[in-house]
Amino acid sequence: MPPIARIEPLTTARAVRGPFDYLLPERLSAARVGSLLAIPFAGREVLGVVVGLADSSDVPPEKLAEPRELIEPGIPAELVELAGWIADEYCSTPARALGLVLPPGAGRAVRRRVQVRRVLVAEATDAARVALGQCDALADGDTPAAANGHRAGAVRLTERQRTVLERLLAEGALPATKTGADHGGLRRLAERGLLVLEPREQRRRPLHRSIGARSAGPPPLTDEQRAALAPVLAALERIAAAAVPAATTPPPAPAELRFLLHGVTGSGKTEVYLQAAAAALAAGRGVIVLVPEIALAPQTVARFQARFGDTVAVLHSQLGQGERYDEWTALARGEARVCVGPRSAVFAPVAELGLVIVDEEHEPAYKHEGDPRYDARRVAARRAHEAGAVLLSGSATPRPESVHVLRRLRLTQRVDGRPLPPVEVLDMRDARHPLHLVTREALADVRRGGRKAIVLVNRRGWSNFLSCRACGHVWTCPQCDVALVLHRGERAVTCHHCGHREGVPSACSSCGSVSVARHGAGTERIEQELLDALGDPGFPITRLDADTAATKGGIVRALERFDQAPAGVLVGTQIVAKGHDFPDVTLGVVLDADGTLRFPDFRAEERTFALVAQLGGRAGRGEGAGRVLVQTLSPDAPSIAAAARHDSDGFLAGELARREALSYPPFASLIRIVCSAEKAADAEAAALALRDRIAPPGASVLGPAPLFRLRGRERSQLLVKATQRRTAVAAVAAAVDAVARSPVGRRANLSVDVDPQ
Repeated sequence: MPPIARIEPLTTARAVRGPFDYLLPERLSAARVGSLLAIPFAGREVLGVVVGLADSSDVPPEKLAEPRELIEPGIPAELVELAGWIADEYCSTPARALGLVLPPGAGRAVRRRVQVRRVLVAEATDAARVALGQCDALADGDTPAAANGHRAGAVRLTERQRTVLERLLAEGALPATKTGADHGGLRRLAERGLLVLEPREQRRRPLHRSIGARSAGPPPLTDEQRAALAPVLAALERIAAAAVPAATTPPPAPAELRFLLHGVTGSGKTEVYLQAAAAALAAGRGVIVLVPEIALAPQTVARFQARFGDTVAVLHSQLGQGERYDEWTALARGEARVCVGPRSAVFAPVAELGLVIVDEEHEPAYKHEGDPRYDARRVAARRAHEAGAVLLSGSATPRPESVHVLRRLRLTQRVDGRPLPPVEVLDMRDARHPLHLVTREALADVRRGGRKAIVLVNRRGWSNFLSCRACGHVWTCPQCDVALVLHRGERAVTCHHCGHREGVPSACSSCGSVSVARHGAGTERIEQELLDALGDPGFPITRLDADTAATKGGIVRALERFDQAPAGVLVGTQIVAKGHDFPDVTLGVVLDADGTLRFPDFRAEERTFALVAQLGGRAGRGEGAGRVLVQTLSPDAPSIAAAARHDSDGFLAGELARREALSYPPFASLIRIVCSAEKAADAEAAALALRDRIAPPGASVLGPAPLFRLRGRERSQLLVKATQRRTAVAAVAAAVDAVARSPVGRRANLSVDVDPQ
């Protein structure tokens, strides 16, 4: 009997659960765990992943189908295992989890949508070296007899031919288009045996601009950096010693390999990462470096490439599909050993993984919004655990969850010895202008001094919403229960949830009044306010938000303009506060700093503290003294006061005590289940059915509670708070699977979010 392949078809339906057994014919004997196969399934051809191999099946052989085709490349076996863990951990399906680890371009379609790039390459032969040597001998003035002898057997070369061959011998194989010769000339040299001309696979490299990269060589470490790096290097040495065949050294316990680098902004965390990565590479191990946003990838890639060269690859969604495929392939083949990227880079096919770095680990952007709703920080910890690798997370404002479970390494001083910038809190309760007078004066001083400033306003667009002054009507989205945001430059009001767009109203649709009020200020309006107040060709205002960064390379271009300008202002949303290193920034401004406090979220204080502290850390990193201004309607809020004092330890201690008293993470786990349907009654009925089925020990189920309508669908939600995480996750998964198959569940969509953000 042929061997059996256990295959998971890549379907999105929650009710379809594999794996299913297929017979492996001789022509597909190369299939292994992780192979991609085109399989017949439910009357059509779909892509499937081999998750196991067996010698027999419970199904009679005559009833088993055969896969039709093997599709390369496949998935590394360790990533197949990781996908299975994600499916269990986040109440998803194996097929959806496997979709996360597919090679770029594979998708769920059977045929790969990206092809290997091949170019015509020229490479000089040994005969070319001999021919050039003969030419050089003649040029050096041999005796007439010797010269005649050389001429008798010498290969004649023109000056252009000599130049081409000399370049190929000096630089190695080159694409034909870069040799300096036309195609016909290269063909003639190939016919004479002086070079080889053949198509070869070429890696498409993303264009990386060196934003913020200041030095290629390692600078001297401070005493604090050496002290923080020492246990990381010791852990890397221990895993290397334990991996040696017949080693007597026991492998270190997982807790001994997990570190939190808690360092103030500007304390040199990146240099600790770089030297830890160098040690891992020297030990023959690979490295994954996670950043929270694509905006941070160019700067981080530049620094790692300056230190480690072409062994660094980058993976993120703004690369072209061919670029992503080639970077993924370089990692899978071992040609690249370091992968840098946002959360999806945690699935990079890095073999012999020795170190996983999670930079700015406090950022909620590490949480994936689609199903499975994985947290890249938790997945990174799992991957490091399975590989026996070191996990090194870092932040100036770490999460209470990380402080509670990871070994903390401290960097309390900036590397240049400068103090953290003073923070001034500005009361905006009586203000009528989005910029406080002190803020406007400080920005004017920056312009006069030829310096730079960063202004953060956590809303995009011009105004938050529009209302009628006569009757109070508010313009809302017809598909979602939210107000439409004014984007004046686009002459439209839009929904930031579903993308609905309509023209700016000139009159009220309810009463006909032409008196339309605009409320709040977003990045677009603040940009205009700054242009009006500071407008100067030599002092550019650069805006960076989801609107300006929507095009490929938009983020890089904006950051590059700001980095290269001698002076100016960078205004934007939270993107501008995340880990950027611009030494000539002397002023940081946070507008509406208490905006995040208004969300009904137990993490509201934590996010507000991080936002103020992180933006404040962008200022005063160079020669100029730094200053931070925080505009707020809540000047006495504890999180804002703690951030103004740079009191991270005090804030974390108070936050952990509060969460322990209220049984919030890290002292309990939260699971949110959202039921959506066309009718509110169907959404609520599904939520009630789930509530009746979920009863894990040590857990409480809150709800159902209504959620605002989204994309035309009514929603209802449940929240499970549990002290026994695995038991609660298993109970929720079982309940969701049961309800999804019931008549009530078929009228609703069920979405599970473990550790909701």
